[in-house]
Amino acid sequence: MTALTLSTAAASGLRADAIVIGVAKGAKGPVVAPGAEAVAKAYDGSLAGVLETLGASGAEGEVTKLPAPSGFKAPLVVAVGLGPEPDKDANGAPFDAEALRKAAGSAARALTGAKKAAFALPVGDASDVAAIGEGVLLGAYSFDTYKETAPKNARSGNGNGKAPLAEAALLGAKPRDKEHKAALERATAVAEELNRARDLINTPPNDLDPAAFAAIAQAAAKEHGIKVQVLDEKALEKGGYGGILGVGAGSASGPRLVKLSYTSSKAKKHLAFVGKGITYDSGGISLKPAGHNETMKCDMSGAAAVFAAVISAARLGLEVNVTGWLALAENMPSGSATRPGDVLRMYSGKTVEVLNTDAEGRLVLADALWAASQEKPDAVVDVATLTGAMVLALGSRTFGIMANDDAFRSAVHEAAEEVGEPAWQMPLPEHLRKGMDSPTADIANMGERMGGGLVAGLFLREFVGEGITWAHLDIAGPAFNEGGPFGYTPKGGTGTAVRTLVRLAELTASGDLG
Repeated sequence: MTALTLSTAAASGLRADAIVIGVAKGAKGPVVAPGAEAVAKAYDGSLAGVLETLGASGAEGEVTKLPAPSGFKAPLVVAVGLGPEPDKDANGAPFDAEALRKAAGSAARALTGAKKAAFALPVGDASDVAAIGEGVLLGAYSFDTYKETAPKNARSGNGNGKAPLAEAALLGAKPRDKEHKAALERATAVAEELNRARDLINTPPNDLDPAAFAAIAQAAAKEHGIKVQVLDEKALEKGGYGGILGVGAGSASGPRLVKLSYTSSKAKKHLAFVGKGITYDSGGISLKPAGHNETMKCDMSGAAAVFAAVISAARLGLEVNVTGWLALAENMPSGSATRPGDVLRMYSGKTVEVLNTDAEGRLVLADALWAASQEKPDAVVDVATLTGAMVLALGSRTFGIMANDDAFRSAVHEAAEEVGEPAWQMPLPEHLRKGMDSPTADIANMGERMGGGLVAGLFLREFVGEGITWAHLDIAGPAFNEGGPFGYTPKGGTGTAVRTLVRLAELTASGDLG
């Protein structure tokens, strides 16, 4: 993991492999952003012109490298695009946090193999420090565990044998300022746990079955003083968790339900996070077609996000009780697998006719949601790579939010936008509920094809305890990036929703969320 430091050193005298500066897209060409004044001065005021000659425009994520000016101890300047130049008459910070986060991430990726870089990006207050720090740590991430070329002394690199950026010094920040130090500590804790979620998502399913995931959760819980309970097949059968058992019935690797409980002596509120953890999804008997199986190790991204969020809450010492429920199973076809037409009796007592075994995530979540509801938390939020329909509706970078309370849905959306995770509020149309009526059971696990993501949300709502505030995050689009990396987002597992959940916990602890 890249080490972060706060520095008041002058850019010219800092021994580093590179100096990172920000460049905005101005009306007449690239504009050097605040924080890089000393660097621009060393180019005798011609830096913007030089960058334009090199093809730089200041567009978001654009990276341009050029030799450092004479007298600098660092040999290289890395200019990274911040996007459009802010309106000088606008209120607030010159650049928003997400622009800084993306720029820092792009620069960190471009500096793979470097030992140290100085980031001279715009720093106005502690929120800027947090954004840059987060961007660096998330942008430097890559997953090389299974590559022979992986660096021996690094947890991850970029796939070419080079270690990630080893150290990043944030210039313009104040090492002795309590707010700046706290911002950096928070950024480090959240980014490290988010990257751990990425590791889990990227781990192949032959090494991450439900039991292995549960063991990782147990180890992390012990490390951070979190109470943990793991229900194996026998305990699940004794407890009547028919949804989780039904999904895992076809696999040689038995299912698990993991409960992680972080408690604070000063807490006045209790949040429950529930994560879908299908460690591999073949579709079961309703087998997925060719071309749709290859990335299904990512179907546990919701559980990974919940796991990371609970650990983050503990590391940050948030004054709120947070319980995480990881519903873990492997969905495989075999002689013992659940068949289309089977009826499962869920933990809540309701029966479900399984019309499609590839609509399995809602089955494991239903049991976990009912279990979470029994503790009467102030709110429940579930996270799941639930439906392809949500990807069709919102694309690959935005997750959908549904809820049984309009104000809470809006609050979750605001928290997601605040931390830079694109999300959109979605409805739960009552007329779609009728499509799940079953002549055999209380409800079917499928309904109308059109609006499938909304139908899934309506199904889950059936298993939320009466009077409990609930939101559902369908992260099927942004959970796994099959394209090239961008900003601070790598190829593969992204860890989406971790920061939203952590922010919800922070807002609840401070009393600013209901």
